[in-house]
Amino acid sequence: MHVSPRVRPESEGREAGAPGSGVPESAGQAGVRTSVPRNPAGRGTGLLRWPAGIAVVFAAVQLCFVVPGSGLSWDETVYVSQVGGNAPPAFFSAPRARGITYLVAPVAAFTDSTTMLRIYLALLSAAGLFAALWIWRKVLPPPVLVGAGALFAGLWPTLFYGPAAMPNLWCALGALAATGWVVRALRDGTGGAEARGAGAAVALVALMRPADGFWLALPAALVAVALPGRRRPGLCAAVLAGLVAGCAPWAAEAYAHYGGVAARLHRAGEIQGGLGWNIAVDDHLRALAGRTLCRPCDIGWESPATTLWWAALPLLTAGGVVVARRAGRGAAALAAVVVGVSTALPYLFLVGYAAPRFLLPAYALLAVPAAECVTHIVTRARRARRPAGLALLALTLTAHLTVQLLVLSHVIRTSHATASDFAAVARALNRAGVRPPCVVSGEQAVPVAYYAGCVSRQTSGHDASTTPASLRAAARDVPTAVLVLEGDGPPAEGLRSVPLPTGRGVAALRGYLLP
Repeated sequence: MHVSPRVRPESEGREAGAPGSGVPESAGQAGVRTSVPRNPAGRGTGLLRWPAGIAVVFAAVQLCFVVPGSGLSWDETVYVSQVGGNAPPAFFSAPRARGITYLVAPVAAFTDSTTMLRIYLALLSAAGLFAALWIWRKVLPPPVLVGAGALFAGLWPTLFYGPAAMPNLWCALGALAATGWVVRALRDGTGGAEARGAGAAVALVALMRPADGFWLALPAALVAVALPGRRRPGLCAAVLAGLVAGCAPWAAEAYAHYGGVAARLHRAGEIQGGLGWNIAVDDHLRALAGRTLCRPCDIGWESPATTLWWAALPLLTAGGVVVARRAGRGAAALAAVVVGVSTALPYLFLVGYAAPRFLLPAYALLAVPAAECVTHIVTRARRARRPAGLALLALTLTAHLTVQLLVLSHVIRTSHATASDFAAVARALNRAGVRPPCVVSGEQAVPVAYYAGCVSRQTSGHDASTTPASLRAAARDVPTAVLVLEGDGPPAEGLRSVPLPTGRGVAALRGYLLP
């Protein structure tokens, strides 16, 4: 008997590296240093009121629209099952890191309620957004600070993954926080608390996704030692220490189960389909229409309107850097651009498929110069008393937000349907006698096993963790089911067939019980 799953989940990690540099604004003339104003936004509770408002709205949208009725996706069942939840731990493949598992442990270890987990993550992500914006409060004036938060929080991937047990949004918040600390350290020259903050933020990102931590830490560390007149070796050391600390659990697990870091990196690359020169820009554009995973991304342009904001983003970013430089904030804007581009490079040019969540760190950082540009346009229009210009800008932003919410609604419906299908198949297996303790193998085995309360085991493929002989041996002690696509033959002769419900989000399946 040989069971080979044909449907791959959204795989989580990958390791890649290349240098990048975040270069703050330099002096206009040789030997002359210009600095960002130390506190252009002022102090006090008034400054924090608007970022707090953004965070509250961010949490409210998640709690009202994303959380109700949601179930766990394929990857989420893997992460949550490691610390409790509804089933034994699923196989943890080479690319994955355990950061998100640590994050969900306080809730998942005590309850298998998906709703409670979603509420916890929604509130935590809103607090994380506020904290990341708070770090920038001494660098950006309130309108830019609020604009950056609103532009990032208004994207459908940000809203959808806010309450999700997935690492990408936390990489984005960590990248935004780390860059803010770096800018403050380069500007103030003190480097103590700022360096420690930058190191902690990099450690958070590396704990979630080691590759993302690398692409974040490299430009931050380089600029800390390469910028004439602003060299901060302590900042560089703190950033690199954060990277090492965040990657330590992944590296320790590599030596324990894979024979070392190099072997695990090689296996992770195999699971990702091989890393190399792959232009995936067009794949990411197509995925913006509501594809949480586009692999292979051989679909047509389902909704070109969902990609228009991508065309505007480079223009807003470039304009924002110019505006910020004139206002004495060029260092902050340029650092955000350089680090943001660095985090996007591997996903745009080294990976042969797309998922909108991969670019969340870049979106969070590019929102800073984009907000500079939008704020400048609004200010100029108001001073020139051009209501038509203000109306046009308001209409454009409203249309953008409307498109994001429409796509979010589509993604929510699709994800709910998929989770409902997994649960329905699991209930059918339970009725057929496959109840805990039990084993599920084959197509869609990972999420179905989680919903059924079983352990998932595969005999081949990326998640291979057992052999056909071991699977047959397990069937002597616990109920064991093998799932195949409807229309395919049984994995072996003489097996009892279990009809399974057909849903909208998952291909039709048929179950077979091993004797």
